[in-house]
Amino acid sequence: MSAGPVAGPTNSLSDVPGLTVGHVTLDSDGWLTGTTVVLAPADGAVGGVDVRGGGPGTRETDLLDPRNAVERVNAVVLSGGSAYGLATADGVMRRLGPLGRGVRVGAGASDVVPIVPAAILFDLGRGGFFDHYPDAACGATAFDAALVAGPGVAEGCVGAGTGAVTGGLKGGIGSASVALSDGTVVAALAAVNAVGSVVSPRDGTLYGAGYGLPGEFDWLRPPSADDLAAGASVLAGQRSSLNTTIGVVAASVPLTKAQCGRLAGSAQDGLARAIRPAHSMYDGDTVFGLSCSASDAPASAALFHEILTAAADCFTRAIVHGVLAAASVTTAAGSVRAYLDVFPSARSLRALPAHYPAGIGKVRK
Repeated sequence: MSAGPVAGPTNSLSDVPGLTVGHVTLDSDGWLTGTTVVLAPADGAVGGVDVRGGGPGTRETDLLDPRNAVERVNAVVLSGGSAYGLATADGVMRRLGPLGRGVRVGAGASDVVPIVPAAILFDLGRGGFFDHYPDAACGATAFDAALVAGPGVAEGCVGAGTGAVTGGLKGGIGSASVALSDGTVVAALAAVNAVGSVVSPRDGTLYGAGYGLPGEFDWLRPPSADDLAAGASVLAGQRSSLNTTIGVVAASVPLTKAQCGRLAGSAQDGLARAIRPAHSMYDGDTVFGLSCSASDAPASAALFHEILTAAADCFTRAIVHGVLAAASVTTAAGSVRAYLDVFPSARSLRALPAHYPAGIGKVRK
């Protein structure tokens, strides 16, 4: 009997060959924001996008329309800082140019225009100061981190997830991957920062946890009645009215721009499984779809169907990891508690998954 689908080696976006991830985390006194860069291979990745919700903040998304000329992107930027944070893409472009990565527009080795789509989430003021937001220098530093990054993706309160809040709980960066039966890898990364909730008010479970791979979330259990009663006020408390969940989904097979857009759309379906409501007028939910492959053989219709199914599941799982890996924070603007601190009885094992940051949640005796 088959053991069923399995995650890639790191259960993260970096399991798609050619992709690396770098973070800049700004969480010193007065700050709670950051930037995440997904770096494509030297020759770029075919890209698409799906933008939903009433308040998107994006850059270069029109270029990813299949009707338009440029096929490949050199990096994708996810950032806090609301529209101010779009400036982080400038720093990434300035790093890519001298490397000769981009659309060639002249004879010189660095006569290129790097293609760097970006999306932002709202976290202004969450560190205590409204004018503390990422800039071009943050984008350049996150790029530098991605350029030397090894396998795996840091999760929780890092990068674009540093100031994230979802449904009154602390949000963060999460990632997930799956290896399909033919060896194709599909993976996702999400910065979870939603107006909607990730928690069922009936039993305190995470909406998306049921989509985990075998064993992935088996260490979770429904919170106790006491924890559920105590956490009800947190779930019903005041929530930010400006948010947005952003992310990237990728596959290790050749896809067209149109197919990458469809890939991103399926990831949005995965978002809607894990967050309720999704795509609200107060969110600008944006997902980029990437194709990275050394092969030129296009995916068959059957394989593409399997990839789309996996993309939705991976994005759901990435959201769950982003919530579970987040830690409670306190700044001058107030305190935001993490899921495992609000519902400590949901944790059934003394040891959390090894890739989570140390010190997350409380141990249930």
